[in-house]
Amino acid sequence: MKKSQWKWLLVSIGFSTLVMAGVLYFTVDETTIEYLSRVSPFYLALAVLLHILSLVFWAMRIKLMSASLGYRVGLKHCLNLVLANMLVAAVTPSQAGGEPVRVHELYRAGVPVGDATAVVVMERILDGIVLGALGAFSMLFLGRYWSSLTSGFSGASLLMYSAWIFVILGVLAFVYSVKNPDKLKRALKGISRWVDRRRRVKRLDSLFESIDREVDNFNCGLVKFVNHGKVGLVWGFIFTALFWFSEFAIASMLLMGLGQSPFIIESFVVQLVLAVIMMIPLTPGGSGVAELGATSLYSLFVPSAIVGVFVLLWRLILYYLNVFLGLLPGLSIVRREFLARAGKQRR
Repeated sequence: MKKSQWKWLLVSIGFSTLVMAGVLYFTVDETTIEYLSRVSPFYLALAVLLHILSLVFWAMRIKLMSASLGYRVGLKHCLNLVLANMLVAAVTPSQAGGEPVRVHELYRAGVPVGDATAVVVMERILDGIVLGALGAFSMLFLGRYWSSLTSGFSGASLLMYSAWIFVILGVLAFVYSVKNPDKLKRALKGISRWVDRRRRVKRLDSLFESIDREVDNFNCGLVKFVNHGKVGLVWGFIFTALFWFSEFAIASMLLMGLGQSPFIIESFVVQLVLAVIMMIPLTPGGSGVAELGATSLYSLFVPSAIVGVFVLLWRLILYYLNVFLGLLPGLSIVRREFLARAGKQRR
């Protein structure tokens, strides 16, 4: 990681800690100790294991999607790149910021850049499809129950409807760009020229050549998915669903660990709303936004005396644990790249 990334990591952790301290200050009272006396270490440990299992599901998704294109990438390497991705996501706006790391590590495993990009982009498309489908299910089939859950948070329904429409438009735009790669090239070149007018870009012609080459490679990789990698898409969809269900179940495990009802349906809806919010690039790693959003939504059905402790445990698993687990893989990648560059310079 660069020095600027370390700086943003510290900013992200500091902001999250500051907001979390404020949440605890306004929610902890004399009854909190009583609730904490009911804590079950078993359910807390199960929540941690569920998150680790989610990361394994993610690694399996990458492994099988890559295999469907004809590339053998080991599960250990896939898990390593997922963990390194989580560290980078903690320092970029929203939690969806580690894509370049995944592309780079797949390339290091012998997957061409175009195919690696196709795998990573298709991952995000599958995430959008699964989250959009879950959102549609929640709004259409839960009916009045959905309305009653979101009545205390007026923006939740609007947010989910907007996110649903955004996902559909995004998928349609993606399909259109695949069928019309030349228009995608023109759009990317237009963005490059706009950036060049405001901040001089070195070797713009070379950048355009790179855009032409990588869009062709990317389009070729997606064509491979459609023609030969359909099995990979099926496995990708299955492991994407497993990933999100496992991640959503963590909150219910924590609630049971704190002696509360699991609130399975309520927590499912809240986690769905939070997953959409966390995709919006507002703060590094979604820090602050996640804590305030979770506190606001869970306070609708979780006692105020325990909601702050619950949100703290939830963020410890889904954010701080990610940073901790990603440190070693991230540093090992940096060390490997440094040694590789040093070797080239000697030659």
